Amino acid sequence: MVRSRSSAPGLLAAFAVLVAGLLVAFTVGRYPVSLGELFHVIVAKLGGSAAGVPPAVQSVIWEVRGPRVVAAALIGAALAIAGTAFQGLFRNPLVSPDILGASSGAALGAVLGIYFSLGVFAIQGLAFAGGLAAVAAVYLIGSAVRARDPVLVLVLTGVVIGALLGAGVGLIKYLADPYNQLPAMTFWLLGSLAAVSVFDLVPLLAPVALGTLVLVALRWRMNVMSLPEEEARALGVPTGALRIAIIAAATLVTSASVATAGIIGWVGLVVPHIARTLVGPDFARLIPAAALLGAGFLLAIDTLARTAAPVEIPLGILTAFLGTPFFIWLLASVSKTWSAS
Repeated sequence: MVRSRSSAPGLLAAFAVLVAGLLVAFTVGRYPVSLGELFHVIVAKLGGSAAGVPPAVQSVIWEVRGPRVVAAALIGAALAIAGTAFQGLFRNPLVSPDILGASSGAALGAVLGIYFSLGVFAIQGLAFAGGLAAVAAVYLIGSAVRARDPVLVLVLTGVVIGALLGAGVGLIKYLADPYNQLPAMTFWLLGSLAAVSVFDLVPLLAPVALGTLVLVALRWRMNVMSLPEEEARALGVPTGALRIAIIAAATLVTSASVATAGIIGWVGLVVPHIARTLVGPDFARLIPAAALLGAGFLLAIDTLARTAAPVEIPLGILTAFLGTPFFIWLLASVSKTWSAS
């Protein structure tokens, strides 16, 4: 049973994280931008005057950092929303968006595109299709296996298919040209937003928006899906159809994110748990809180990735460094926090 609690302070805190992430992402970098310059450039975009602001500053904000900031916010929010949905669906706070093989399928599609020397958009398309195909295969196989606990069957099938797809990625990397293709594959698999342009935002925005709208529309029923299977059915909820809708929507946003930026782990695992501590387990509050926190979190990580060292650090490395100690703490406390919900 979901407890009633005030969500305003938690949502305000999540919104503050997003605003802080946006300000840091736009102002910090090898070409620093002051808050005043940022304000004047935004006012000018809305119809005001940008007098006194150098053209170089405007170019940095809108052409260099703008697409990257928007992509980071969208991907962070998408991965956090997908993780929230999967954790509720599988009734386990240790579940992440790649539990059903979406990331592994996208990775196989991307390395195949790189192996055959395809263009950037073809590689992204293969990664997107690979993520969707992997989850579809997991669901079809899991549905064909009759069991008392279909959720457990899906998880186990996802682990097996993910391992198989991982083996496929390893095979392609073994066969790839070690001087050109292999470095490109390795860099993509570690996750990065360095190559994101404004042209990447449309194929990213459409799937993320569609999947998010579906999950938001199902937020009340997702509360019921957090109950055991028998109890949810007793309340008149069509668990099978609803499970398909939730998995499809969460997979859509995950595949689009991985296709654009590569594999970025931990966001979908860590952020939903933080959001749950702020606003509680009700998905009507949990989804927007996770989206705000995820966007702010990845904005901060991406800013650190491009400023912490002379060369850009892959996002997957930084999220692992931050996520691992949090996961250890989560393992120690999850039984208390989840049962208390």
